[in-house]
Amino acid sequence: MPILPTIAEYADELTAIRRDFHEHPEIGFEEVRTSGIVAELLRRWGVDEVHTGLGKTGVVGIIKGRKEGGRAVGLRADMDALPMDELTNLPYASKTPGAFHGCGHDGHTTMLLGAARYLAETRNFAGRAVVIFQPAEEGLGGARAMLADGLFDKFPCDEIYGMHNNPLKEPNKFSVKPGPAMAGATFFDITINGVGSHGAMPHHAKDPIVVATALVQSLQSIVSRNVQATQPAVLSVTQVHSGSAYNVVPDRAVISGTIRYFADEVRDLIHNRVIKLCAGFAESYEVEIVPDLRPIFDVLMNDAALSEAYRVAAAEIVDAENATITEELVTGSEDFADMLKVVPGAYCTLGHGGTLPVHNPGFTLDDDILPVGASIMARIVEKRLAL
Repeated sequence: MPILPTIAEYADELTAIRRDFHEHPEIGFEEVRTSGIVAELLRRWGVDEVHTGLGKTGVVGIIKGRKEGGRAVGLRADMDALPMDELTNLPYASKTPGAFHGCGHDGHTTMLLGAARYLAETRNFAGRAVVIFQPAEEGLGGARAMLADGLFDKFPCDEIYGMHNNPLKEPNKFSVKPGPAMAGATFFDITINGVGSHGAMPHHAKDPIVVATALVQSLQSIVSRNVQATQPAVLSVTQVHSGSAYNVVPDRAVISGTIRYFADEVRDLIHNRVIKLCAGFAESYEVEIVPDLRPIFDVLMNDAALSEAYRVAAAEIVDAENATITEELVTGSEDFADMLKVVPGAYCTLGHGGTLPVHNPGFTLDDDILPVGASIMARIVEKRLAL
């Protein structure tokens, strides 16, 4: 497999950098140490401009090609860890309780650093490469924060590319899906305000637990009975909170969960059904129900032509049989979608050794992926900004 030779020379350094990030994870908008190291390395490696503080802890580097050109290609990686404990027993496991790079963002950051170092050393392109290190991807709106700080106004890009590791695919298997590729997501909290009472005298209550259990069942019918069968969607209730004692009917219950969809009209339909069901249950049970639906992620839309360009570039690194266009939809979400709404581009997955999925406390990232991902990201710049 032809990893770019220059990147192969410092593969061990990339592993050391990644393991350091892994040992010192930082959750969204708290990536002070991580972003500081990123900025320091970019400067050390001769990146022409290094800008910090976008979206609070984001970093942007500008690398000028050997020839001037009017075009710019963006590369983006996320830096944040998950708010969970690690159970891997690795020698470089997280030293921070309640924080763990369980999604592999330490690897994404390191791969982009590897690509940036290569591009700054070789400059075998015409125009500008814009390397974007984003905070707070895990549901906290890091992409939107960088956009609000003028990311593409200050650093215009003609196209942009991102990458995510996949431990459930064979190592070095690259895939990209044109069009809608990853789900949009809404998080919701539904608060039921009833009337409490003694647990032995429930006739004095308007029991929010009874309402909550009935409402959960009805919420689960929305996708199966309201969304067209050819439109993929998911509604999952993931939390129910109520009560504090064995002998007290509480006066409040909260239902929380997520909605996933691949079309805005499906999102709107599900939102409307949730709101109407809440209103109907409030009327039926004579309680107050307050739904709070918060769209967190947009549908990730890959540009078809740029998806193919990404595949062609990847094929030069992992071989043609390992670089494929896929039709598989992913119900997970990714806030790179917000950047793709502003600048066309593509987002891929790259397989690596592993047996557990991301977001599992035992997830591990195979360091062999680092020079591969870095090489693919560097090569897409060289091909799209060819001399």
